[in-house]
Amino acid sequence: MTSGAPEAAAVASGPGPLRPGDRVVVVSPAGPCPAELLDAGTAWLRKWGLDVRVDPHALDTHPTLDYLAGTDADRARAFEQAWLDPSVAAVLAARGGYGSLRMVDLVDWTAVAAHRKVFVGSSDTTVLHERFWAHGLPTWFGPMVGTRAFVEDAEARERLRAALFTGVTAYRGVGMVGGVARGVAVGGNLSLLTAPPPPGAVVLLEDVNEEPYRLDRMLTGLLRTGWFDRVAGLVLGSWTGCGDPAAVLADRLGGLGVPIVADVRFGHCAGQLTVPLGVPVEIDGDTGTVTVQG
Repeated sequence: MTSGAPEAAAVASGPGPLRPGDRVVVVSPAGPCPAELLDAGTAWLRKWGLDVRVDPHALDTHPTLDYLAGTDADRARAFEQAWLDPSVAAVLAARGGYGSLRMVDLVDWTAVAAHRKVFVGSSDTTVLHERFWAHGLPTWFGPMVGTRAFVEDAEARERLRAALFTGVTAYRGVGMVGGVARGVAVGGNLSLLTAPPPPGAVVLLEDVNEEPYRLDRMLTGLLRTGWFDRVAGLVLGSWTGCGDPAAVLADRLGGLGVPIVADVRFGHCAGQLTVPLGVPVEIDGDTGTVTVQG
């Protein structure tokens, strides 16, 4: 099955590239970040030749809710100020956890959308990725600098560096449902998806520490709302800590009649890929190939 370009404004060239000397700001839009991991992560960014700034609130903890990196207003303000600073080329999330959903509506997205920069985040920042692609801005879904997935995983770290400085042209998985489809890549962490994808989108999905029955519940809920009705294809990433999700993924998604590429190494896994969102891609469900076209 082949689908034409989506009707959304999210068709865009890939984010970046960055160059040595570019200024990047690390922010904490979700959960609190351990200082030692943030220090180690930013040290790597400096080794790459980047001018690294850490937002003053990046190590905050909410006064009563210790799973949040400071107040919602402070997290939103930090993200927005970093993005709107004309000297900043990229905004990088320190870590996920939980909290992006609480601050996302406090951000002036009209102002953010007027500036094209690089954003990197994954997991809980899926909520921010949704807003970015809804406003036509491409992003990177990859490891975050204040986490072990960046500091202690050399393969994932190098893949992020390559993506930021040279881009990504293609990545591979395993063909699950045959056919070819083209559309704008959107998605992220399954449990955090809220906004419906634009018509004709290619949706990327992954999650962590969710039993198969919980994945079934999430997918069934989205199916009942018609969330998948107009997608062009699916790319399935890692399901670390989710038992063996193959049967439930096939049961819930295999009948959609769209090409599916599975077992792609993005998300919560060792050596994770950094993949672009908000850009046109072509997926081949027979060869398991995803080609980035933007």
